[in-house]
Amino acid sequence: MPHTRAMGDGLFELRIKASEGIARVFYCTVERHRIIVLHQFVKKSNRTPLRELSIARRRMEEAKDA
Repeated sequence: MPHTRAMGDGLFELRIKASEGIARVFYCTVERHRIIVLHQFVKKSNRTPLRELSIARRRMEEAKDA
C-alpha cells in the first residue's frame, strides 16, 4: 500500500514499494483538482537526497508559474 507525506510548501511525497526497491514520487496540486507529478526516483538511502528534492521544488515552482 502506498504512503504519502507532506514535504512542505505544497510538495508531497508518495512512497511505493516494489521488487526493485522503494520508489519515491514527488507531486503537488494546482488549482485544487489538478495533481502534477514532478519527479520520481528509486530511493537507496535512509534520507531523501537533497538533489532529488531540489529538482521537485524547482519543477513545482515552474508548474505554479505556468
